[in-house]
Order: sequence, then structure tokens, then C-alpha cells
Amino acid sequence: MQGVTLLTFLVSVVLVVGCNDTKQASEPPPVEEEVVVVEPTKPNILLVIMDDVGIDQMEIMGYGGLVPPATPSIAAIAKAGVRFRNTWSMPECSPGRAALLAGQYPLRTNMYQALGPNDLANSQLSPYTLTVPKLLQLAGYENAMFGKFHLGGPELNPFEYNTPTQLGWDYFYGWLGGLPASLDTTAGGIAPPGTYSCGFVPSLAQDPVHGANSGACYTPNSCEQLHSGIHGDSAGLQCLTKGGVLVPQATCQAQPPAQVNFNQQNAHYVSELVITSAAGVENVPLADARGRGFRSIIEAEAATEWIQSRAGDKPWMATLSFSSPHTPLQHPPAELLSVQRQQQLLPNCSLAPVNLLNARHLTDAMIEGLDKALAKLMLATGIATENDTGELVYNPASNTLVIVVGDNGSFGPTVKLPFDTARAKGSAYQTGVWVPLIVAGEQVVSPDRNVEHMVNATDVYALLAQVAGIDEAIVAAATPDSVGLLAYLENANQASLRDYNFTQGALNIQQNAGRNGPCAFTTQCSHTPTSKSVCEDNGGVWWGQGADDPVVVNTYQSGELLQCWQVNQAIYNADPASYDTNKLTMGWSRYQAIRNDNYKLVRNHALDYVPATDSYEDIFSIELYAVDQAATPQLDTADSDLLVGQGEAGVAQLSEALQTVYATLQGALAEIMASQPDCPGDGNGDGKVDQRDVLNYHSIIATGWQGSSWYDVNFDGVTDAQDLAIIEAALGTVCGS
Repeated sequence: MQGVTLLTFLVSVVLVVGCNDTKQASEPPPVEEEVVVVEPTKPNILLVIMDDVGIDQMEIMGYGGLVPPATPSIAAIAKAGVRFRNTWSMPECSPGRAALLAGQYPLRTNMYQALGPNDLANSQLSPYTLTVPKLLQLAGYENAMFGKFHLGGPELNPFEYNTPTQLGWDYFYGWLGGLPASLDTTAGGIAPPGTYSCGFVPSLAQDPVHGANSGACYTPNSCEQLHSGIHGDSAGLQCLTKGGVLVPQATCQAQPPAQVNFNQQNAHYVSELVITSAAGVENVPLADARGRGFRSIIEAEAATEWIQSRAGDKPWMATLSFSSPHTPLQHPPAELLSVQRQQQLLPNCSLAPVNLLNARHLTDAMIEGLDKALAKLMLATGIATENDTGELVYNPASNTLVIVVGDNGSFGPTVKLPFDTARAKGSAYQTGVWVPLIVAGEQVVSPDRNVEHMVNATDVYALLAQVAGIDEAIVAAATPDSVGLLAYLENANQASLRDYNFTQGALNIQQNAGRNGPCAFTTQCSHTPTSKSVCEDNGGVWWGQGADDPVVVNTYQSGELLQCWQVNQAIYNADPASYDTNKLTMGWSRYQAIRNDNYKLVRNHALDYVPATDSYEDIFSIELYAVDQAATPQLDTADSDLLVGQGEAGVAQLSEALQTVYATLQGALAEIMASQPDCPGDGNGDGKVDQRDVLNYHSIIATGWQGSSWYDVNFDGVTDAQDLAIIEAALGTVCGS
């Protein structure tokens, strides 16, 4: 054990450095304090985030469906650690990641759903937040992130592509916007759109019409002849994995054919790579080999290289933020899969109902692929070794705390039974927020065990502070939402540290109260997809601006809509007599859930069309469920609402004991929701409006930036004199007092 160290830290987090070397915004120098931090030998930290992997996918967590994906690497981590089997995250990607990396519920970050290009900086993770990397910098850590970011920028953000640096990461290598692009059904320009469902040329056996067993594989700098393997990938997928474009049944020429396009994104294989470091920002061109290849491999190899380059005398934290298995679903290369799994996959990546079995197989393959990529990283860095039978074994001598977690529940079409496909990602129901969490390291006493107590994704924040030796007062000042998990690692009999668990979702802040356009999924309309392409990538029909679906445009004479309730209005206007049959259910646009050990309360809100008034009304539901994490879990399914669909009117039917449960959960939920009062003018989120806010406003304006920022306090997309007037009028306000 090292001795007690005096750590000087900044009481108020400041906006660190400039943007792209030209923009700079900072708070005035804060008062410095000396805080005593007990500094043990600090472990290195590997945080692994899986994208859209709910607990329903994971055999190691007790579930996984009839044929679970094989995850031997994650199983090895679990064998050396603790499985937290009762963990909630938030219902979507960005707020789930903010919960992990800022330790805060969405009501504090204003990040309620997956970030999209129209979401103002007010709903992006703020540079005034004491994020995990900033927190660990106080304890001398170097921090890097690899893979999916999806916490802020580049759109509508003063720091644009340099956002990871402003949020505390010393190094970032990955995909800033987060979501993989659409599948390139031209396979690099060599066929008309729609020809290749999965973005590559399949073999002739897979597609006798458009497939090929050989061809010329052009990369931006070379060409080679490739042939489909009997027990491996088609020539087209081999070429895509190499970063190339296959011209079917052709031989290499000095120059690629004119139709070959190296500047077309292609889901998990060709992406806009961004690298940020002390040297600045590098936007890697799409034709650059560094951004071409399967994302899970690129993400893990970049993390491996960075970890191997660290000096031995300084602790590090690497966040490996996998993009898999987020949609669009796409085949991993054969090198990441068993022969049986690889041969099971069909070259059809659509999410049409007739293809859902293959969608689940693709999801399994992508989870297995990230597990294999993780194994290579752990072996290369010494975090794990192989035993005599080739099994992966965690290496405690590596002094590395390993955390594996899902960012939100599984996407509906990929959900495994007996979980609820209709109440999955994007909802506050169990299937939407219940995620795997595994922690391994020297801190774990009696490894290979389960913890059944309630845990929240925000709790990872305080755990990282604990293992880094950060004073509890710093964490308490940064967030009231995070509960440290170290006691669970050190004591197999630790009692529950939470009385309640909480999750929520809603719409992000957009200019002038805008929202993502309406996207229809079979029987439900949702504002979750951030754009037309994302809607369609997830099997939806777009009714918003730019709608071109024949049914929307021709049958309903519609499109260009702003609201889901307007979809029902269009359906009613087209055929009032059939409205009750054809109308869509409104996806909830505000929803929260809270639970204790045995019961869960869910509150939902949305807007729906009312034919009688030719307008909309707010629809509301409140539901109560008994839930657990048994082998066959008790879930919050539509037929298990203890209020029998009657909301508050159904409370009188409950037993006296359940009425007490209901009232207690209602009170706890109200307390959480009231804990972050509105505070107009408070751009840095410190709970008061003071001269610091005025100075921060001016420091942003001084850079020449006048667009969206955290000081656009009237949410009109512009940081200007109107915002300053609001700030100055509110000076002296202490919010909530």
C-alpha cells in the first residue's frame, strides 16, 4: 500500500481546452482546495461496453434463449469476478452510456434518448460534467476510449469533433456519431442499390443470381484475386473484411473500374473514423484503411495497441465501447466465428418479419464476434492467459479491473425468450433496461458468484472512483445517483446498498421543441429513430420529412410529418371507418420506472390523435408489476399489470399491503423527479445562476461560436444576447431552494 497523498483538485470542473485549436471556453479559475485521498495501489481498468446487449442474450447471466451466443471470454471474466444479475441501465444507448460515464440519471444530463443530428448541445454530455476520465485524472490515470462514442458532437456542439477531449479522454479512436451507417447494398458501387442486402457479394451457393465465387478485390492501394472458401467467407465478405470492394468474376487491373466507390459508408465495415489526442483531431477519410474492416476488430486492436504502449508507472483506463450488435445487423468475418455459426448465417440482413430468425442468428454472431475480439485483446495485453485446454483465464497479476456491461436492453426483433419482444429497448420495461454487468479483479473475494441486489448503471461511476482511491466527497458532489459497488466485491454477504432502482427515457432537447420524425414499426409509431435512414435500418417506415414509402405517399397522401399523432390523423383521414383497425399505438415519449426488491412501478406518457377534435391529447398510463430475476423471470408483461390496465383507478383493487407498496414507490419516484428542478440560466449545471454563468457565456461567444451550446438557455439553437438576458435576469437564483 502506498501512503496517504495530498491531491489538489479543482472543486468546480472547468471547460478544459479549446476546440480544434481555435475555439476555447473556460470558467474563471476556481478556488483550490487540498483534499486528502487515500491512494492504494491503483489497478488499471478495462471497461467493456456492449451495444444493445440485454441480459436476455447472456447464458453466463442465466438466460440466452434456447441457443445462446457463445461468450467464453466474458464467461472467463465472470468466473474470476461477480455477476450483478439485477442491474438496470437506461432504455437507450446515449443515456445508458452517460449513466455509466457521468454517473447521472437522464434528468440531470438532459440526455433522454439516443443522440441524433438534431439534438442541441443541451442534451449532449456537458463539458462541465465530472466524467469518469476527468474523475480518474485526479488520481493520475491516463484515459482512452475506443469504438462507439455517442455522447456528444459533432453536430450542434461548440467542440464538434474534439468533443471526446473536452469530456476528459486523453485519446479517442472510434466513431463519434455512434450509430453504424446504413448497409451499402451496392457493395461499394459495383451493383444497383438493393442488390446486396448485407453490403457484400455473397457466394453463388448463397445467391445464384447475384453471387460470385471469385473476383478482383480492390483496396484503395492494391488488388488481389479472392475465392470463396468451402468452410469460410465468400470472396465478397473476405474482401470487405480487408477493407476492399470485390468486382465479381473479374481479374485485377492496374486501376479499379470506374464504378468502384471507396467513399461509401457500409454499416460495420466502412465508417467515418475520428482520432483525437493531444495533437488535435484527425478525421480519417473513408478510403483510409484504418476505418475499413469489421468494427469489433478495429475497436479491440486499437485498444490493444494503446494499452501495450502505456508506461508501467502510470495507471490507465481503457473504455472498449463495442458497436456490436447494434443495427444494421451484418456478418462478422469467419475469423471471429465457429464454423457452425458462420455457416448458419444467410446473406439477408433485412429486418422483415420473415427474416427475424436470421436476424437473431446475426445478433448471436455479432456477440460472439465481439467476445472473440475481446479474447485477443486480453491475451495480447496479459489481462488473461490460456490454460492447458485452451480456455481463457483471467490473470490477477495484470492488476486490471475488468468490467463488462450492456448499455441498454436488447432491440425488440433480437430479444430472446422468455423476454418480451414488444417491451424491449426504448421502453422502461424489464426487457428494455435490464442489462448484464460483470466485474472481475483482485478486489473480488470469493469469485464466480452472483449478486442479486439492485444495481444501476450509474453505480459503475462510484465503483471506479473507489478503486482509484478518489475521496467519496468528490463523487457525492458530482452526482447523487451513483452508489459504489466495491462492498459487493469485497464481501460476499453484503446487504443491498439500494432501496430503489430507477430508469427513465424521453425526448431530447431540439430547436423550438422539435422532435425526431415519426417512424412506424408494424403497429406502433416511435420518435426514437434519429433519422429516416435509422428508421429504415431498424425495419421501420418513415413518415417524416423526406418520406418516400409508397404506402405513406400514395395510399395515405402523407409524409413530411413532425408528430406520431399526425400519422394516426392521416390514417383516419384516409378511411375513418377502418380507423380503429388501422391506427397505430403511440410509442411512449416520456417514461419512468422505479422498483424495490419485489415490485415495479411504470409511468408512461405520449400524444395521440383524437378524431372528435381533430387534434391530440396527452395519454398516460401507470402500471404496477411484481418482478424478479428467477431462472424464468417474472416480467412486466402486458397481462401482468396488477392495476389491470386501470391506472390509479385500479389501486383500490389492491390488497392493503400492495397499496402501501404502490404509495411508497409513487413517493420515491416523485422525490427523484423533483430532485433536479428547472433552473433557467444555469448553463454549467451547478444548481445556481451566478457570475460564473455570465463568464462562461462570454467565453463561448469569444471563440466566435454562436450556435447551440449549454448556454443556449432558451433552446432556439443559437447562443446569443437573448440567452444572456435570461442568465442576467436570473442571477442569484439557487435552484430548488
